[in-house]
Amino acid sequence: GEVIGINTAIFSPTGASVGIGFASPSNLAQSIINDLNEFGRTRRGWLGVKIQTVTPEIAESLGLDKARGALVAELVEDSPAEKAGVEASDVILAFDGKPVDEMRHLPLIVAETDIDKRVKVTVWRNGKEKSLNVRIAELDEEDVQVASRSDSSSSNGEPDRKEIDELGLTVAELTSDIRSQYDLPDEITGLVIVDVDGDSDAAEKGLRRGDIIAEVQQTPVETAAEAEKVIADARKKDRTVVLLRIQSGEDFRLVPVRIGES
Repeated sequence: GEVIGINTAIFSPTGASVGIGFASPSNLAQSIINDLNEFGRTRRGWLGVKIQTVTPEIAESLGLDKARGALVAELVEDSPAEKAGVEASDVILAFDGKPVDEMRHLPLIVAETDIDKRVKVTVWRNGKEKSLNVRIAELDEEDVQVASRSDSSSSNGEPDRKEIDELGLTVAELTSDIRSQYDLPDEITGLVIVDVDGDSDAAEKGLRRGDIIAEVQQTPVETAAEAEKVIADARKKDRTVVLLRIQSGEDFRLVPVRIGES
C-alpha cells in the first residue's frame, strides 16, 4: 500500500477511541521527511510579518473588490519582508504565484517555501497592486516577546485636545508633556487618543485612551488636521470606513472605523 496520511490525534470524550481521528496528508509529511534526511531537523520558511484578517470593512476602506488576502499589521525588524519593501497596512494578495484568499492560508504557504528562495509577492497598496521580490529566510524557533506598555491615565494637566467628530475620538499631538504623561519614547509618532465616545464605532472596536493613531488610510499622521484631511479625502471617494493603524504599547493592529456625521 501507499501512505496517504499520518495519524496525529483522535477525538475522544472518554479517553477511548470513538472512531474519529485526524491525520496529516502524506505530501505535507514528505517535506518534513526530506528535511530530516538532509538537515537532521525540520526547517520552515519565514517572512517576518504580523498579519490580520481582511474583513469586509477593511476591504472597503482600502478599495479592495472583496475581503481577501492577509493584512500586514506589523513587520519584524530586519526580516525578509522589511528588506523587500513590504509595508505595514499592505494586503498580501498572492505569494509565489499562489493566491492568498484568506489570512490563514499565508503562514502555511510561507512555511512550505524553500529557504533562500526568491519569490514574487503581490500586495495591495494605496488602491493598486504592487509586486515585490522577497528572499525567504529560515524561521527561528526562539520566542519573540513583545513588551506591553501600560496605559497611564493619571495627569497633572489636561493635554491640548482636538475632537475628530467623524470617528468619535478626541486626540492630542505628541508634545514633550504628552510623551511624559503617557510614557511614550521619542521614536513613536502619531496622535494619542485621550477620549473615546462610548457610543462610537471606535469604542465598539476597542479603541481606548492611551492608544496611538499612527496612520489613517495608510497615511502617517501627526496632527489632527492631517487626520481630518485624510478622512475628508476618503469621504470624497465614497468610503464609509477608514483604516486606522493603532499602536498599543509596542503592539500594532489595524482597525476599521466607520465614519460618522461630522
